[in-house]
Amino acid sequence: MSMKLDNKEDIQQLAMDFLAVAQEAAISSYPWVGKGKKNEADGAGTEAMRTRMGSIAMDGTVVIGEGELDEAPMLYIGERVGTGSGPMVDIAVDPVEGTTLMSKGQDNALTVIAVAEKEHLLHAPDMYMRKIAVGPKAKGKIDIEAPLTENIRSVARSLGKDVSEVTVMIQDRSRHQSLIQEVFEAGAKVKLFSDGDVTGAIATGIEDIGVDLLVGTGGAPEGVIAAAALRSLGGDFQAQLVCQNEEEFNRCVGMGLSDPDCILRMDDLVRSDRCFFVATGITDGILLNGVRKKADGSMLTHSFITIGGRGNNFQFVETRH
Repeated sequence: MSMKLDNKEDIQQLAMDFLAVAQEAAISSYPWVGKGKKNEADGAGTEAMRTRMGSIAMDGTVVIGEGELDEAPMLYIGERVGTGSGPMVDIAVDPVEGTTLMSKGQDNALTVIAVAEKEHLLHAPDMYMRKIAVGPKAKGKIDIEAPLTENIRSVARSLGKDVSEVTVMIQDRSRHQSLIQEVFEAGAKVKLFSDGDVTGAIATGIEDIGVDLLVGTGGAPEGVIAAAALRSLGGDFQAQLVCQNEEEFNRCVGMGLSDPDCILRMDDLVRSDRCFFVATGITDGILLNGVRKKADGSMLTHSFITIGGRGNNFQFVETRH
């Protein structure tokens, strides 16, 4: 029998179930690290993730996954997963966040999953999205419509820092050169990354990492996953879809977004605190250590979990398999 996800114990149990899903997907992807085969790595993680999800007591629907039904054999958008009995939930997944990184043996590849009560995650199309993200101390102090310099100054005030101490994380792409230059001119610091902006968004919510603000344009599905993580951490996330042609605009409308150009705030992206986010490292990164194979053949994973409604509360979990 299906039911609402409104019980704290159910949320906690489901989060632990999905932690095991993320761990299994990361372990299955690990043999492909540094092999130059993105599709094989993604396929291994996807198959492991889908298989493990099938045993979870839930009535789940994939709202962000590997693509449409005609593009993906499993974890496609709209696919029903779980036993069919238990909490009704929306699920957003990326079995390998940073497939290029992983294929080249580079840092910051991980498995990510966001889950929320049914019909409470934005069904984001696979297109570009402008993003701005901050941690709990700067919640409510950002405005995606304001100049970046103003946002940097506002975040600095919220954190009790001088502007010169603020670190802004930006993906190293030509489309971001004006943003990078604006950070320099404001007197703040830039931290560039090559791929995988979910990690960068989460980093703003964890003080010890030293990232204060994430800005830039990246994938919309990843934006929703990052927003779920930051909602659970008590941070803030704003976004705006970037329709590059009429086809993308119409696709947004077809997915229920009556005004695709509107500003999306946290409550538009993740509409409930009854949500959680889990991630497991595949390769080493600023957030997590990668999978380790021990001399006795066992595997060691390093994971991150945060559950909504608990403020800035999160756990790092190291597990031997």
